[in-house]
Amino acid sequence: MKLNDILKKSVELKASDVHLKTGSAPLFRIMGNIERSNLDTLTKKDFESLLSDLNLNDYMLKKLEVEKQIDIGYGVSGVGRFRVNVFYQRGTLAAVFRYIPYDIPSIESLNLPKVVKKISLRPRGLVLVTGITGSGKTTTLASMIGIINKTKKKNIITIEDPIEYLHKDEQSSIIQRQVGYDTIDFASGLKGALREDPDVILIGEMRDRETISTAIEAVETGHLVMSTLHTVDAVETVNRIISSFPLDEQQQIRIQLSGTIEAVISQRLIERADGSGMVPAVEVMVASDFIRDAIKDSKRTESDIKRSIEMNRETYGTQSFDQSLIDLFNLKLITKDKALEYASNPSDLQLKMRGIM
Repeated sequence: MKLNDILKKSVELKASDVHLKTGSAPLFRIMGNIERSNLDTLTKKDFESLLSDLNLNDYMLKKLEVEKQIDIGYGVSGVGRFRVNVFYQRGTLAAVFRYIPYDIPSIESLNLPKVVKKISLRPRGLVLVTGITGSGKTTTLASMIGIINKTKKKNIITIEDPIEYLHKDEQSSIIQRQVGYDTIDFASGLKGALREDPDVILIGEMRDRETISTAIEAVETGHLVMSTLHTVDAVETVNRIISSFPLDEQQQIRIQLSGTIEAVISQRLIERADGSGMVPAVEVMVASDFIRDAIKDSKRTESDIKRSIEMNRETYGTQSFDQSLIDLFNLKLITKDKALEYASNPSDLQLKMRGIM
């Protein structure tokens, strides 16, 4: 059984992920659910053969041996790229492949709010795309970088683990650096990027305090910095960043963050009503003077950010998750049950939907 054949089959079935482990047939995640394929059960020998198809170099093999897991990118001609995590379970190797199309999707094709395009073209500031694993953060960021690449003459540097979407130079120059291959880690890659004449820096994930601090400093020196966090909404994003620092530094970080943040885009992927795929519900926070003041004051952060997001839809293009869910429901893209399942406040959303109906 060839690895590329398994991956081609997964794409034909519109699977987002492929799970491989010894003693099991390949598993596909389709429409959010794990489905067992009708392919043969993988033996230890099969898995070793699949691993050889990945063409891991000595560095990655050593890293797998020492750290017991690695992240890499893998391409299949005519099919697409995959983000791959190879790891051990029960003493044997396993792997999960996440599908990434070759083409950079547009904002429109992703059903993202129009304001996301405006946010992409900001000259400077910190822009964060957040959500749980598998919510489409990487795809949204790739689309935003694609907008800059098509319309601006900029130097764009990405630091990723691993490199997922491949960008080709258009109006801009794009340098893509992979953690483990081209730089030691996100923090050192970001520090290096500041000496590489960047206009735009994309950090695959802000995992630690050092990376967050350096990202804020990069914005303060005049750059547009984009990154992701595993947070569910704008309020949690702000709180997560602040709480990454010791108590005696948190007020200073509040001041710095209030002056550098430009937008937080939070996503939840929901099954379409017709079963044809997934569609994102999106919360958008755009920094205004009111938002910046709310970030500075811990007593106002939660209530004022939530209120501003809901009230400033016409002025700034912001929207809450519940507003996004109502739109998707009105367009018949999702069912009422799914809207309530993914709502921040199901009771409030139900009342709003009754008013609409």
